[in-house]
Amino acid sequence: MNKQDFIRKVTSRKFWVSLIAFVSAMLVAFNVPDGSIAQITSIIMSFGSLISYVLAEGFADGNNKE
Repeated sequence: MNKQDFIRKVTSRKFWVSLIAFVSAMLVAFNVPDGSIAQITSIIMSFGSLISYVLAEGFADGNNKE
């Protein structure tokens, strides 16, 4: 896997939705209260948006220099 493949996978919405679904299911399995599950998934979504933006912009800037 090269750098471009990694960036494409991490910036994928499917990746972040899958991660949120997995974490949410695990939290439900461990009887975590609903309010806490909502907060944790919100944090993951925020982190995913930020990481996706930073990596996508860095990738675009890197391609513009060439």
